[in-house]
Amino acid sequence: MKNKSILLHQLSTEELEQLIGKSIKNGISQLHKEQLIKNFNEELLTREETCKFLKIDSSTLWSWTNRGKVKAYGIGARRYYKRSELLECLTLLKK
Repeated sequence: MKNKSILLHQLSTEELEQLIGKSIKNGISQLHKEQLIKNFNEELLTREETCKFLKIDSSTLWSWTNRGKVKAYGIGARRYYKRSELLECLTLLKK
């Protein structure tokens, strides 16, 4: 079993502060990256953006929405699609 201990008596106060600061900065940076990815995936796309994203025609999107293959969210006459849900709708094809 490996011993993963830090001997604090060999570190100065400044070295300990730098070590903790670096660790916190790395943690915050990783959390920020994860949040950006989450926000990107939860982005709402318009019908036009969705068609470009999936590389399909608007009539295909309309058909898929009516058949329940993709979920649409609306405000008035506007329809929006969540990027994350569009990615979930994709299925692996057998060769």
